[in-house]
Amino acid sequence: MAITAAMVKELRELTGAGMMDCKKALNETDGDMDAAVEYLRKNGQAKAEKKAGRVAAEGLCKVVLKDDKTAAVVEVNSETDFVAKNEDFQAYVAAVAEQAVNSDAKDMDAFLAESWNADASKTVKDALVDKIAVIGENLSIRRFEKVVAENGCVVSYTHGGGRIGVIVEAETDVVNDAVKEALTNVAMQIAALNPKYVSTDEVSEEYKAHEKEILMAQIANDPKMAGKPEKVIEGAVIGRLNKELKEVCLLEQPYVKAEDGKQPVAKYIEEVAKANGAKLSIKKFVRFETGEGIEKKEENFAEEVAKQMGM
Repeated sequence: MAITAAMVKELRELTGAGMMDCKKALNETDGDMDAAVEYLRKNGQAKAEKKAGRVAAEGLCKVVLKDDKTAAVVEVNSETDFVAKNEDFQAYVAAVAEQAVNSDAKDMDAFLAESWNADASKTVKDALVDKIAVIGENLSIRRFEKVVAENGCVVSYTHGGGRIGVIVEAETDVVNDAVKEALTNVAMQIAALNPKYVSTDEVSEEYKAHEKEILMAQIANDPKMAGKPEKVIEGAVIGRLNKELKEVCLLEQPYVKAEDGKQPVAKYIEEVAKANGAKLSIKKFVRFETGEGIEKKEENFAEEVAKQMGM
């Protein structure tokens, strides 16, 4: 299969690996993008979720609490940061968030088809089209999520003026200021360290097996591990996997406000529960970051790749 500059560009943006490494990976995998990502990971040239610096978008995330049990977070995108700082745009995003916290929609199509709370003669999509006309930029309601706590409470946290929005749902039989403050601290932790799971219990065996395969390949390419016994290599793989899981699982992460910097979040929650006579656990969290996974347009990047690689 002929490898094009556009394919190299896409792989580079997915992995952050060098252009020549990306071209080699695509050649080795006959242009299969997923296989090329795996190839780069196994050779230590990329990480699973790494995105190049040019992956970004403008806009805002907004979180709204209806009460202690109901919250919603939305992400609304704009073309420029200038518009994201515009008061009219910010007021519109707040209105979208209010729409979401009162909505029963399960997906974006249903959400856009709802009657707009501020003007029942319009749908949410109609209101969006109107706002695009007023602001003069393409706007997009990218995503929303509503969280309802059945047996506890929700708290929220917004970072960077709307760059990151977080909701934490907890199961608890005590809802007081101390518990909500602790959960807000956890929400701040989520904003800062971006975990993928609440605990290792949520991580599938398939995910673990896949990561072990990647780690095994990385170790096989590590000169320092050459000739080591199989038992030593297996131990190194397990050690690296456990370290990785501590980074991506909230309760296993070191609590950022701990004095010794070592206390895990799970221990912090346990101490708060004991101090307040509560049965307290983190059930779920939602973290939106403005623009994550959206690529800004790079007008001549494919041409630049082709020029440097002689395509």
